[in-house]
This record gives sequence, C-alpha cells and structure tokens, in this order.
Amino acid sequence: MTPSEGELIARWDGPVPRYTSYPTAAAFSPAVGPADWTAALASAGVGGPASLYVHLPFCRRLCWYCGCNTRAVNRAETISSYVDLLLREADMVADAAGARLRIDRLHLGGGTPNMLAPDDLRRLVAGLSDRFDFGALTEFAAELDPETLTPAWIEAAGDLGLTRASLGVQDLSPEVQAAVNRPETFDTIVAAAEGLRRAGIFSLNLDLMYGLPRQGVAEVEATLRQVLTLRPERLALFGYAHVPWMKPHQKLIDAAELAGPAGRFAMSRAAQDLLVSSGYAAVGLDHFALPHDDLAAAARAGRLRRNFQGYVTDASEVLIGLGASSISRTPDLYVQNAAVERDWRAAVAQGRSPAVRGVRLTSRDRVVAAVIERLMCDFRVDVAAVAASLGTRAADLDFAASTLDRLAADGLITRRGGGVEVTARGRPFLRAVAAAFDPGIPAATPRHARVI
Repeated sequence: MTPSEGELIARWDGPVPRYTSYPTAAAFSPAVGPADWTAALASAGVGGPASLYVHLPFCRRLCWYCGCNTRAVNRAETISSYVDLLLREADMVADAAGARLRIDRLHLGGGTPNMLAPDDLRRLVAGLSDRFDFGALTEFAAELDPETLTPAWIEAAGDLGLTRASLGVQDLSPEVQAAVNRPETFDTIVAAAEGLRRAGIFSLNLDLMYGLPRQGVAEVEATLRQVLTLRPERLALFGYAHVPWMKPHQKLIDAAELAGPAGRFAMSRAAQDLLVSSGYAAVGLDHFALPHDDLAAAARAGRLRRNFQGYVTDASEVLIGLGASSISRTPDLYVQNAAVERDWRAAVAQGRSPAVRGVRLTSRDRVVAAVIERLMCDFRVDVAAVAASLGTRAADLDFAASTLDRLAADGLITRRGGGVEVTARGRPFLRAVAAAFDPGIPAATPRHARVI
C-alpha cells in the first residue's frame, strides 16, 4: 500500500545535514588547521580561477530566527577595523599562495555586508583587487538587508561592479515579523530593488522562509504574491531551522508558535506551486529562477553546483574564505576560520592564520561528495559512473542499501542498475535520500535541522 503524506513525514522527517558540503562542517576538527591551509594555498593558483568569499558578521539588529554567524553592532569603528584585518588576512593568503591568485567570483556574505560604510566597501574591494587578480571576475554578489540599505551604498556597489544582490525578505506579515524581531515593509523591499536596478544591478535574488512562528500557508502565499510583482530573477525558499541548542538567541522564539511537520510541508508545497505557476523553474531543493537566469540554465544542463552559498553555477575547485567563521576549500581540503570574532581578530592581528579546524578528504569522501552533490542538484545520480570516474567501484562503498530499499518501497526513489533517481513525490525528502549515502550520518544527526 502506498504510504500517505503523513506517514512519509513521520518516517523520513529526521534531522539531517543540508549538504552544502561533504564532509559536512560537523566533521571538521582541529586535526586540520593553519599549517594544512598554508600548504594547500601553495598550489591553489594552479588550474582555473578561484572564488573569494568574505564574511561580514555584523547586523544592525539580531533577527531571532537567524542561523548565521553575526552580531548586532552600531559602532562604525568596529566594522572599519574589521576591514583592516580582512585585508591583512588577504595579505597572508596571497603570500602563502606565492602567486597572484586569479579570482572569478566575489561574494560578500554575513551578517549584513551593507553594514559597511560606502567608503569601507570601496576600500575593501580595492584592497582585495590589489592583492588578487580580478581580471577574470565574472560575478560580484552581496547579501543585503533592505531595511539598512542606503542610496549611497547602492551607488558605491554599482560603481564597483556588483552584479547580483540578494535581499533578505523572509516574510512580510507583521505578526510573523514581530515574532522574529524583523520589522520590514514591502515598500522597503520595493525601494531596495528599484534602487539596485537603477544602479545597473539587474540580477536580484530574494530570500524567503517558511516554518517561522505564527506563519501558515496564507502568510507564505501573501508574501510571495507581493514579491512576485518585482519579478526577481531568483528566489530562495528556506525552511526555518529551530536549533536553539546551537543558536541561543532562537530561545526568544516561542516554540509553541511554530508549525509542526505537516504545516511546514504544506507551506513549502504551496510556495513551490505558486512559484512554478508564476513561471519560475524549480532549481534543486529550495531555489527558483526565471528560465533565462544562469542558475536555471545550469540546472537544465546538469552544471548546477552546491556549496556553502547554496546552489550556484560556480565550477571553481578552490574557494578562499576570509573573515570570522569563513570556510575555504580546495579539492582535498576544507578549513574553517575561528568562528568567534575576537579569536579571529587576535590571530590576524598577530600575523597568524585564523584557520582553526577542517577536514582532509579521503578518496572515499570524494566519491560520497560527488554522489551527494549530484543528487542535491539533479535529483538523480549514476553511483557506479561517479565511483568509476574517481577510480573506485560502487560495490566497495557501503552505502545504506537497506535505507535505499525503504526509500524505494515508499515511492521516494527509483533504482536502475547503478543509478538512483528521486521521484516527484520524493523531492521534499531529498536530504533524507542524500543521507542514505552518508556513512557518518548516525553520529551527526542530533545537531542538524529536520528534513521538512
């Protein structure tokens, strides 16, 4: 008998990673640290260009739902001195690389990058371009808070060549906003979008959330109908992850006001139906893009990638992360900077690499990473072909065959030969499917958000 929707939720809505990497950050340890990262940088410039991510852990207000590494700051001097140290860290990276690294993508994340004063933004980008080769730069993106976005900041970003802006919206219901400490009007979103487009920044992404307190299908749909009038090129629809044991400020949210798994499922499905019916292509698990957007094109062509920024078109094998908590990557290594800002500041001020933990990928890890990424991006993977391409036999990998059998019996996947394909019914449970290929999942699950 085919299980009901409720039965599927009860069976598969467990805590699993979001799989923006494999191994996930839960597997990072101090066994990999500064010396490993410095050695890896020596060969980072070999091959294609690298991507550069800069983390700015500052916000004017602390939104209670937030899972990012950030804090509320109102002193300009604190932020300006952080920029000084970012450039000193960039010096260390450039020196360790021993050659001028070519950068093809620059991403400012946070936190709220538009907490930077316009002059500090100009100083940061100019300083980075002095230390790295931006001649091949094809994308410059930033995550922005519309409530604190000023015309002067937009002008500076436009002058510097910003190509895409991601605006945090989450939900426009005043009741929901009050429950998460994020007041924001639709007029504010409109002003931000129109200002960015006047400055020549025509690729806009809006970040939305479902599963917030006091939120239901009606609130999700009402928010979507308003923001769709702006016709953004992309939208990201994230499920709120209530993890107060990891993010203590989330204890300010009344858990009794959160929807259960069935309610979250209904919100997610209603949002997807509305977006698809409005002409957006569903991209991966939680992104949507207009058909002409390069994210949608990459998904159609099987070129979609997934990293710590979510779904991307970035094919670079090297990611340089600057700033507190930033994660860097080479084909064989992940390293993360100190997450506590004062620890990061102390290391950089003393001329030490702020990298404090990471993981070195084994040959098995590389196969698992490739399998999970293709599943998360394409909803299908030829496990045997991936393993063979990396010099391994699928038969030598002890994937959770019993879990795959149960997923197939529930109609969430189909299996043929060495291939696995996620069915339409199984797509909301994609992370659970990916977890079947993760040998470390039993020990890691307690710290992760649930599937739905």
